[in-house]
Amino acid sequence: MEKVPMTAAGYAMLQAELKERTSVERPRIVEAISEARAHGDLSENAEYHAAKEAQSHNEGRIAELEDKLGRAEIIDVSKLSGDTVKFGATVTLIDEDTEEEKQYMIVGDVEADVKQGKISISSPIARALIGKSVGDSVEVSAPGGSRSYEIEDIKFI
Repeated sequence: MEKVPMTAAGYAMLQAELKERTSVERPRIVEAISEARAHGDLSENAEYHAAKEAQSHNEGRIAELEDKLGRAEIIDVSKLSGDTVKFGATVTLIDEDTEEEKQYMIVGDVEADVKQGKISISSPIARALIGKSVGDSVEVSAPGGSRSYEIEDIKFI
């Protein structure tokens, strides 16, 4: 079984979602199914079918979360250090075309959120950054075209 790398914060986020889905969502859906059953004929009961579909979706997500939590390899970013980019690094980049500064933290696939500045270790930009040092230039092939960045800073926070 392949381990799933993630930060402690990412692990806690998945645990919270699992708890929410098992202790709040599951009973709510069971109640909705019971209520819809009371309406009679199930073959043409849209509420019943919608509740069963929600149950299927919820149970699938619970299984997925349990699998990822079971295979989690928690990496304590505060104990990492070094001069090169690796998992857990917060990297400050300068776009060589626009001089725009961007900052990304390299995290596991399950906790990636570009809006929060967290990019997946398997993303094109993270793969281009891994192993590089401050001052290095990287060329990133992205869907919007090729971009060049200079690494300005690497931190482990």
